[in-house]
Amino acid sequence: MDRRRLLQTVAMAPLAIAGLPDLWSIAPARAAASTRVRPGQPGWPSSAEWAELASSTGGRLVAVRSPLAECMADATGCDRVFPLLRNPYFLGDEPGLTQTLGWVDAWTSRPSVNAVAAETTADVVAAVNFARDKNLRLVVKGGGHSYQGTSNAADSLLVWTRRMDAITLHDAFVGAGCEGRQAPRPAVSVGAGCLWGRVYDAVSTQGGRYVQGGGCMTVGVAGLIQSGGFGSFSKRYGMAAASLLEAEIVTADGAVRIANACSHPDLFWALKGGGGGSLGVVTRLTLATHELADFVGGVSASVRAQSDDAFRDLVAATVQFYAEALFNPHWGEQIAFQPDNTVAISMVFQGLGQAEAEAVWKPFFDFLAASPERYVLEAPPQITAVPARQFWDPDYLRTLPNVVLSDDRPGAPADNVFWTGNLSEAGHVLYGYQSAWMPADLIADERRAGLAAALFSASRHWSVSLHVNKGLAGAPPEAIAAARETATHPAVTTAFALLITAANGPPAYPGLPGHEPDIATARQRSEAVAAAMGEIRPLLPTFAAYVSEGDFFDADWRQSYWGPNYKRLLAVKDAYDPDGLFFVHHGVGSERWSEDGFTRLG
Repeated sequence: MDRRRLLQTVAMAPLAIAGLPDLWSIAPARAAASTRVRPGQPGWPSSAEWAELASSTGGRLVAVRSPLAECMADATGCDRVFPLLRNPYFLGDEPGLTQTLGWVDAWTSRPSVNAVAAETTADVVAAVNFARDKNLRLVVKGGGHSYQGTSNAADSLLVWTRRMDAITLHDAFVGAGCEGRQAPRPAVSVGAGCLWGRVYDAVSTQGGRYVQGGGCMTVGVAGLIQSGGFGSFSKRYGMAAASLLEAEIVTADGAVRIANACSHPDLFWALKGGGGGSLGVVTRLTLATHELADFVGGVSASVRAQSDDAFRDLVAATVQFYAEALFNPHWGEQIAFQPDNTVAISMVFQGLGQAEAEAVWKPFFDFLAASPERYVLEAPPQITAVPARQFWDPDYLRTLPNVVLSDDRPGAPADNVFWTGNLSEAGHVLYGYQSAWMPADLIADERRAGLAAALFSASRHWSVSLHVNKGLAGAPPEAIAAARETATHPAVTTAFALLITAANGPPAYPGLPGHEPDIATARQRSEAVAAAMGEIRPLLPTFAAYVSEGDFFDADWRQSYWGPNYKRLLAVKDAYDPDGLFFVHHGVGSERWSEDGFTRLG
């Protein structure tokens, strides 16, 4: 996630769109072909049956209607709705919306028919049993940030966990059944609907500890943990999933299971990076907390080269500087290489003071200053350290200009803030999105020139960013060891960064005159994204990508996301969900189903 605007200011402020078919050979189905029911078909629940579900969930069954339906019925309604689509809290509070409105030629956000707005685990059990017994398409949504569209589906029943948002701090947590086998440790238990901004505020601002989560404040906890999870300081603390100590989950049979290292260890392993929505409905997670550094901070700069040749040299110098000065647990976030010959730096650090951080960067900025005819700093570099307990404090952040935006709906909670840099992601439509784990040997002396050349060539097509906090090479040994105990592709443990190239557009929706996606531009930019990644692929002995930030159309998704772990993940899936109740696009076992998740292939 882009933090540039935050870092600059802190420094200055002491309708249906079909997806492509799976191109892998189809694995044999476990049972006879079957089709889930849709509204109007025989077997769709009657009004009386829906009423029974409503009663069993304490009246928390809601009919879902997307606010975009207001636009479809009356174009003037769009004048009210579309500005709200830039508010991630509005999007999250609407069961009929998702944080991303779609991906051109891939998927469009579609509301479920009904949703159980779960407040208790019993609500989730009732919803799962109902969907299984009535043969319904089931969808699970917490934060709703899936780029792959996995938290929505038309003609479905939604389990909406947004209201399950309790947060409990523990001084000495031991997992169920682990008494005498594991030492107590500080931890935090969070409901599946919690958002990371609130968890950071509780753990760090109020509790003086750190929990590894996501960078975006409005991302949901459960989905991020199940997908692996990376935040600004993952190079120090490791993957978010690796901090999971215990999860409560409702599986396809309606059973409530506690998964940890001592109980259902196979399921516990799979939940740590196996992808959200494939194995059950997680209702609560307990995560280890860590010692909080005294200071965290940011470095922001934008450097433009005056020619292509100068930019080529700038890319090489940046790669060398990263390898020699920043390839360690202190540093995270992004360095972007852009088609306009700009290197955009949006870095964060922890465990360093102001003077220490400035000393680290002095050689790089001295190099630029020595060649003013070749390099122009578009704004003065900003380097600032702040007390770590203030970094996620909504009250403090609101005092800084241009750092956060607030939920401006009447009566919204005061702590509903989000990074200004995330504004462009709220309600956006994706055009293309690809990622690749970058092996650390690419920044070794003998390979840096090749990496720099590939980054330069890629930037001729589209912007490419090195998210250095999302590769664990250079992290402490214990963080790497913990990552090896997760289901995430093992490439993450030897990668110095996750390279991302992506394109998106503003909120839009098919069928709404004046508000439809720009299809021509989307396809053009999607091709540019693919071309940029095409320059990177030859560097990689094995292509591996991050499940939460991968290509919707990746035909080799099983290899890309999980590699050698996929076979084991599928065995866990078969053990806990043999009939495939839980389906998400390119999720474990999804190769056995049609693209919409309604028809078993066999």
